Amino acid sequence: MSATVALPGSSPVAIPVREIAPWIVFGVVMLLALYFVGAEEGATSLIPGMYVHEFVHDGRHLLGFPCH
Repeated sequence: MSATVALPGSSPVAIPVREIAPWIVFGVVMLLALYFVGAEEGATSLIPGMYVHEFVHDGRHLLGFPCH
């Protein structure tokens, strides 16, 4: 039979929102960039026309996304 022993000072540590907010913003920006480079064309296009596709065209090929 084993007993659980609580160690002193083992309470959860609170992480302030000020420390997490920049990482959340960075993650959202990176997901948007990934969408625009990887999926903004054809049926999944949110912006009409080919402006975004042409703007990120070389980056799309550089990252290995097929587009034609």
